[in-house]
Amino acid sequence: MNQGRIWCVVNPTVGLPLFLGSVAAISLIVHYMVLSNTTWMAAFFQGG
Repeated sequence: MNQGRIWCVVNPTVGLPLFLGSVAAISLIVHYMVLSNTTWMAAFFQGG
């Protein structure tokens, strides 16, 4: 692992959930922005 020394500073039981939670939050924010700022995405999900 290239960045393996980070676990000497941050405990993996804290760092991994924090990292995965931030990735999930960013993904949800991006999906919300795409759905709210485009007209074709909602129509696509509705089958149009």
